[in-house]
Amino acid sequence: MPHILDVRCPNCTAKAYFEFSEIVRIREKKDVPFFQQSDQFEYRLMKDHCGHKWHAAIFHAGLHGRTTDSIRELPEGYAAADWEHSVYLRGNNGLDIGAIDCGSCHFRAQHTLKWPADAYYQIDYKNETLWAFHEESARVLRDFISAAHRDRAGFRWRNFLMHVPTLFLRHQARATVVKRLNGILDPLGKRTRLNR
Repeated sequence: MPHILDVRCPNCTAKAYFEFSEIVRIREKKDVPFFQQSDQFEYRLMKDHCGHKWHAAIFHAGLHGRTTDSIRELPEGYAAADWEHSVYLRGNNGLDIGAIDCGSCHFRAQHTLKWPADAYYQIDYKNETLWAFHEESARVLRDFISAAHRDRAGFRWRNFLMHVPTLFLRHQARATVVKRLNGILDPLGKRTRLNR
């Protein structure tokens, strides 16, 4: 899963960006007060799968201009690069937290991702939901489904395409699924066609 996803804004339902937050283990107990009092980090006491507790500093880049450049004055032994996207947060500790940034209504807030319910690019077909991470993957998905020969090797996001449910790949589904994907990829074009 990419670090940045296209989601439906909880405030206005327009397309917004969701960016996973990054978590770093606080290495020394003496550093805990810094992160607890910082206006740039969220402090959490975490528990691993064995029940061991550990201190964490979470940085929500989506609340700080979508970059780690704003991180300043860290305790010795830490660098802003520690919070750059190198490992997915959800893969590390099961947390689906991040921040939403909406360009339409300017809503910006911490958010717990509910995937795929939050996905902006999603369609329903026969009571099943097909989704994409963002516009680029939605276009690749549409092109893959509409292709006469579906060799994933020729497509970007081929690992993602491996998991498309068979229902959406069936010949009888193709026209409807592609039409619905086009509808969310080009909503203005859809409205223009409807008004003719």
